[in-house]
Amino acid sequence: MLRLSLIFLCTIPFCLSASSKDGNIGPRLSNGKLYKFSYMTEVHLDRAKGSAQGSAGYRISSSVDLNLVWRNPSSKDDQLIKIAMSDIRIENVTPRPEKSNVFLGSTAASILGKENLADLQKPFILHWNFGKVKNLYTYHSEHAVIKNIKRGLASLLQLQLTSGKVEEVDVSGKCMIDYQARQNQVTRIKAVDSCKTAETGFTSHSKVLGVSSKSSSTTEFILQDGFIKSALSEERHTLSLNTRQAIAARIVSRQKLELVKTESGPQESAGKDVGSIIKSLDPKYVSISLASEKIKMECKGCPSLWNHWQAIHKDFEPESLSKAPASRSFLSLIQTLRKSRKEEILKVLRSTSHSALPQVVDAVTSAQTPASLEAILQFLNFSDPEGLVLQERFLYACGFASHPNEKMLKALMDIWNGKIGSSDIKESVIIIMGALVRKLCQKGGCELPTVVQVKKLILEGPESTEVEAEVQMYLLALKNALLPEAIPLLTQFSESAAGPISTIAITALQRYDASLITDEVKKALNRIYHQNRKVYEKVVRAAAADVIFSSNPTYIEVQNLLLSIGSLPNEMNKYMVSKVQDILHFEMPASKAVRQVMRNTIAHNYDRLSKTGSSSAYSGYMARGSDTTSTYSLDILYSGSGILRRSNMNIYALSKDTQLHASQVVIEAQGLESLIAATPDEGEEDLESFAGMSALLFDVQLRPVTFFKGYSDLMSKMFTATGDPINVVKGLILLIDHSQVIQLQSGLKASVEFQGGLAIDISGGMEFSLWYRESKTSVNNRGALFVMGNVTVDMDFVKAGVEVSFETEATLDFITTVKFSEYPFLVCMQMDKESFPFREYMTKYESIQSGKRFVSRRGRRDQIPGSELPLHQENSNMCKKVFTDDSDW
Repeated sequence: MLRLSLIFLCTIPFCLSASSKDGNIGPRLSNGKLYKFSYMTEVHLDRAKGSAQGSAGYRISSSVDLNLVWRNPSSKDDQLIKIAMSDIRIENVTPRPEKSNVFLGSTAASILGKENLADLQKPFILHWNFGKVKNLYTYHSEHAVIKNIKRGLASLLQLQLTSGKVEEVDVSGKCMIDYQARQNQVTRIKAVDSCKTAETGFTSHSKVLGVSSKSSSTTEFILQDGFIKSALSEERHTLSLNTRQAIAARIVSRQKLELVKTESGPQESAGKDVGSIIKSLDPKYVSISLASEKIKMECKGCPSLWNHWQAIHKDFEPESLSKAPASRSFLSLIQTLRKSRKEEILKVLRSTSHSALPQVVDAVTSAQTPASLEAILQFLNFSDPEGLVLQERFLYACGFASHPNEKMLKALMDIWNGKIGSSDIKESVIIIMGALVRKLCQKGGCELPTVVQVKKLILEGPESTEVEAEVQMYLLALKNALLPEAIPLLTQFSESAAGPISTIAITALQRYDASLITDEVKKALNRIYHQNRKVYEKVVRAAAADVIFSSNPTYIEVQNLLLSIGSLPNEMNKYMVSKVQDILHFEMPASKAVRQVMRNTIAHNYDRLSKTGSSSAYSGYMARGSDTTSTYSLDILYSGSGILRRSNMNIYALSKDTQLHASQVVIEAQGLESLIAATPDEGEEDLESFAGMSALLFDVQLRPVTFFKGYSDLMSKMFTATGDPINVVKGLILLIDHSQVIQLQSGLKASVEFQGGLAIDISGGMEFSLWYRESKTSVNNRGALFVMGNVTVDMDFVKAGVEVSFETEATLDFITTVKFSEYPFLVCMQMDKESFPFREYMTKYESIQSGKRFVSRRGRRDQIPGSELPLHQENSNMCKKVFTDDSDW
C-alpha cells in the first residue's frame, strides 16, 4: 500500500509537467499526407427581420488541398502549409426561378475571368506557428479580390488549443479574440467592434441621426488527430437607423471547411530558413499581410455626372422641392458628385438654370469631397453682393455638413479674411464657422490649428466692437460653437448688454448642458430676472427664467421665481404661471423642485396662480415610439397692449439617450404700441419698431431675418405688403450621412451607406389690420424626406445588395391670431399637421460581370391622417370665441 502511494505521488509532478507541455502544442499536419477539404463561403443580405430563404447574396465553393511543406527542426509547431483551391463554383444562396437566377448557365471562368480564376487556383503558402498565421505568401500580380479570398480562407485556419483572450490579426484587421477550448473542440469568438482596420468611414454628427449596429462572429473548430476536422464560422451584422429601426439591413456571412479525406502526399522539404524554402518553391512568391487589402472599384455602366444631371435636373426646380423625388434625386446626385472630378462639377454648375442653381449648390457642398469643395469655391464670388442667395446656400450647407473637416473650416476662414460684398454674408460666415467648430470639437479636433484660430476670433469678437450687429453675430457664432470657455463671456453680456444682445447671450446659455451652468451663472440670471441691478425687457427676463428652470434650480431659486408672480407686468405674470404649469404637466426636470415649493401656500395660492392674460407656454408630444420620441414646445409672450413680443416654437427629437434640437423658429416684435395708441410696458418705452424671425435647424443657428426695422420701414412695408410669407430657410439638407466598410472574415467586403435627404421650406410672416384691430403671425414648415439604407457586397465580378428606404412629405403650420379690440384680448394659437403620405420600399439585387441582373422590389404605402396638435384648454376656449366672432361678423 505504501509503495502504491509513493508511485501515485511521484507520478503527479510528471502528469502535471506533461499536461503543461501539451498545453503549448499547436495543431499540426502530418508529413507525407494530403488533406482534402470541401470549402464554402456565402453571404446573405436582407432586411433585419427577413427570412434566409428570400435573401440576396451568393456562394463560393471549392475543393481545398492542404499539405505540409516544411517544419522547423527546432519547433514542430512552426510549419509552412501549401493550400490550393480547385473546382471553384459561384452560385446564388437562395433558390430562384430560372428567369431570376443570374448564375444559371455561368461558370466561375465566365464570372471571374479566366486569368482571375487561374490566380485563385494558384497555390499559396501559409506560415503557421502554434496555429497562428505569421505570414501568407502568394503572387503580387493577383487582383486584390483574389488575394482577399485567400486571406479569408487563411483566417479560417487560425486558432489556438488553449482558452484565453488574445489580440490577433486576421483578414478583418487587429481584433480581440476569445478562445474557449474543450476536448477536441475550440470556439473562437471575435469581438467585431474591436477590429481596427485601415478603412474608416464617417457618420452623422448627431447620434439621433446616426446608425446603430450589432455584430457577432463565432467559429467552431472540431479537431481530429491534432488537426482540423472541420471549421464552421458565422458572423452577423445588423445595421439600423436610430430614428426608425425598421430601416435596417442584415448581413450574414458563413464559412465552412470540412475534411473529406486524407491520402498520401508530398514529403516536407528540408531546411532551417523559411525564406529559402519559399524561394525554392517559387521565387515569385511575396509575403502579404493577413489584413485585407483595399479594393478600388470602378462603377461599370454608371452614367457620368453630366448625364446623371440631365436625367434628374427637373427635380431640382423650386416647384418640385416639396415632393419626395427632389430628396431622392438630391441623394443620388451627391453619390455621383463624390466620384466626380472638379472640372465635371464646374461644368454642371456653369450650365444649370438660374432657378435650380441654389439646389445644386446645396448638393455640391454636401458632397464634402476635396473636388466638390474646390469647385464650389472657384464658382462662387463672395465679393459680389448680387450672389447672396448662392453664397448663403453654400454657407448653410457647410453648417449642416455631416462630417466637416479642417479644410472646410479653413475655406470659410479665408472667405472671412477676404473681401465680402454683403454684410448679411459676413454675418453668416462667422455664425456657420461656430457650427463647424462645434462639430470638429465633438470629433476630437478642438486643437486643430484652424479651429484654434476660429475659437480665438469668436471669443474675442464680442468685446472687439461696439457695433450692435457685429456683437450679435459673434454671440450667435458662440451659440453655435457651445465652447465651455465662452460661458463667462455669455454671462457677462447677458447681464450687461441691451435687450437683443442680452437675449441672444441668454438663449446661448440655454443650449449648454445643465452641468456647465455654474452657481455664478445662475446668480447672474437671477439678478436679471429679479432686476436687482437694472430694469430689463420682459423678453430678457422671461429668457433668464427659462434658463434657471432648465438648469437644476434649487428650492430657493424656484421659490423666488414663484413669489415674483403677481408683481410682474400682466402678461409676464400669465407667462410665468403658464410656464410653471407646463413644467408640472410635462414632468420636466424642474418639476420635483416646483412641487416642493408649491407645498408652501404663500407661493401656491389662488391669487398668485389665477392671473389673466394671453401669454402662454405649452409642451407636448408630436410622436412617441420605441425608436424616437418627438416633442414640441410653444412659448408666447405678449405686451400689455396685446401685440406679440416673442413667439418661440421648438421641436426636439430624442433617440438613443440623445436629444437633437430639430427646429426652432422665433418671431420677435417690439415698439409697435404706437400703431394702436397703446402704452408700452415698463422698460420698453424707447424701443425702436422692429420685427424679425430667427431659425435654428438641426442644432445649427442660422442668420436671423428682419421683417422691418424702424417706424418708416414698418409703414413702408405695411402699405406695400403682398401678404406673402418671408422665406427663412429653403433648400436641400443632407440630414443623414453614414458610410462604412465591413470586412467580412471570408475576405469579402460589405459597403454600408445610410443617407437621408430633406427638402425644406420654412417661412413666416406678420400681418396687421388696424381697421379690424387684429394681428396674425404665421410659421409655415414644408418638408419632403427620403431616407435609404443600402448594403452591398461587391467583389467586382459579382455584386449583391439590399436597399431599404422610406419617403414622406409633410406640412406643419403654426398660426397665431390676436384680436386686440378689447382687454383681455383674444388670442388663438393653431398648430396644424396636414395629412401626409408615407411610402416604404425594399429592394434586393444581384448581378454578374456579363450584365445579367436580378432585381426584386416591394413596397407599401400609407396615408397618415392630419391633426391639430393640442395646446392648453384655455387656448381651445379662446379659439372658439375668436372664430365665433368672425362668423358673426
